[in-house]
Amino acid sequence: MKGTLKQILLITDGHSNQGEDPIAIAAIGKEQGITLNVIGIVDGDSLNEQGIKEVEAIALAGGGVSQIVYAKQLAKTVQMVTRKAMTQTLHGVVNKELQDILGGGQELEDLPPEKRGQVMEVVDDLGETISLEVLILVDTSASMREKLPMVQEALTDLSISLTSRVGENRFALYSFPGKRREVDRLLEWTPRLDSLTSVFQKLSPGGTTPTGPAIQAAVRIFTQKGSKRSLLNHEEQLLDEIAD
Repeated sequence: MKGTLKQILLITDGHSNQGEDPIAIAAIGKEQGITLNVIGIVDGDSLNEQGIKEVEAIALAGGGVSQIVYAKQLAKTVQMVTRKAMTQTLHGVVNKELQDILGGGQELEDLPPEKRGQVMEVVDDLGETISLEVLILVDTSASMREKLPMVQEALTDLSISLTSRVGENRFALYSFPGKRREVDRLLEWTPRLDSLTSVFQKLSPGGTTPTGPAIQAAVRIFTQKGSKRSLLNHEEQLLDEIAD
């Protein structure tokens, strides 16, 4: 097994207004090999300029991808962000390996075109074969009420679109704010998101947007689970791929 790509996918339509700083928490997650991607939903008056800046800053701190999107475009965006983040993470790991091999701060772009093409083939191949774990964090504050059906559709499409990969896919779904904790578990780790309809029908949106505590809980879920090897602890396997 070549290790596991670990992603948190945060879907929200407002800026954090309670609890810890989500940007700082995202940075802690990144240090532990967890990429944080953020999709900010714009719809009518929701997600103001402050919210948009926060979406971008959280993803930057978490080493992931951010995208601002209208609710009706959500399905395509969720797929794009997940795949783009996979490539970006693998690209970053490969660059680190190359710097260790070549020295002098050299990166992928510094290689001759032929060698660069070979390395990118490795990245593409790993993107299809590596194990992927995505913990989805859905904002269920009051303003998300009308958007949840589109979130459900987007997540179902994501599950279907990733079934073509050779690598194992595993998803978990949590919502925030939770009733008694930072987050509520809606779906335990599963290879497919088939049962989303029944899960979403039970949701009753309401409350504030405690994004920082929700991200903190998601990072903790990954670190406590610890059953799969993190990609970032197994960079030498990428090195073997490149050397072949």
